[in-house]
Amino acid sequence: MHISEFDYDLPSELIAQEPLARRDASRMLVVNRQGGAWSDCDFSSLPSFVNASDAVVINNTRVFPARLIGHRYPSGGRVEVMMVREIEPRQWEALVRPSQRLKKGARLRFGDSRLSAQMLDEPGAELRLLAFDSSEPIDTVLAEIGHTPLPPYIKRGEETATDRKRYQTIFARNRGAIAAPTAGLHFSEKIIQALEAKGAKIAEITLHVGYGTFAPVRVDEIEKHHVIAENFSIDPEIAELLNKTQRAGGRIIAVGTTSVRTLESAVGNDGFIEPRSGETELTITPGFKFRATDALLTNFHLPRSSLLLLVAAFAGRELLLRAYRHAVEVRYRFYSYGDCMLIL
Repeated sequence: MHISEFDYDLPSELIAQEPLARRDASRMLVVNRQGGAWSDCDFSSLPSFVNASDAVVINNTRVFPARLIGHRYPSGGRVEVMMVREIEPRQWEALVRPSQRLKKGARLRFGDSRLSAQMLDEPGAELRLLAFDSSEPIDTVLAEIGHTPLPPYIKRGEETATDRKRYQTIFARNRGAIAAPTAGLHFSEKIIQALEAKGAKIAEITLHVGYGTFAPVRVDEIEKHHVIAENFSIDPEIAELLNKTQRAGGRIIAVGTTSVRTLESAVGNDGFIEPRSGETELTITPGFKFRATDALLTNFHLPRSSLLLLVAAFAGRELLLRAYRHAVEVRYRFYSYGDCMLIL
């Protein structure tokens, strides 16, 4: 299939630039795959769609302040670095601007020189290789001088204190993501308690959202698209809980595309979810056979993106794009700080 088949028109004013005052105040478009229809709801009604026999799977990754703003040394030219993946201690792959001007050996400084870096490769690749150096633990320095890695479509300048809190789920525990698992941003303690009161199980897994999740699709034929590897883990007790859920006839409800990729990456040949940890390069496009995911809560995604391809694989391309057109018509809020959809 051609990537152009996964396009839609979105007025720029529908791209949410701020989080709502309350996490759980978002709207929720409920899409029924079997009936090919949808209804407009509020996220606060999510527990009414969940049964006591179900398991709700959340991604507990924690976003770290991966964006650095500094200067070249000694010229002083401005430079911006988005740390993407640690290859080995203090050596990172990163998105760098301006990348083409920084040759191998170029030196960068951040935070009044509390943190420095040296380019280890020549320009050419999208992700550059940097060696970082500091007299303090790098995590400590990043916590003080790093910036929240907000997506580029949030166009309001630097992040705020609100972003530090709200671009993080309430169940974020395992540090390692450079972007939030945004479907989880809607959850409040009140919603979690309501789900548990119904008897549903909350199952925590981890996928550290990396560049693979939001890298653009650069091929015309989606079958040739390949998602860059990201680290994930499912603990043994969670795998057993999820397998018991399905054996008992309950549903596994994945919160976000990252939870889907984690779940589907852990299914063994026997069809059961296995405790696993490591890297996943699983790329989900229409035609994929889902074996672990029964329902999906997800935000609205960018046109022609790998995330839209995944959701189209789950919901069906035509139904999904019709639902998106409806969401535009009735003014849902889109992307990271936007509204969500529940696909049943």
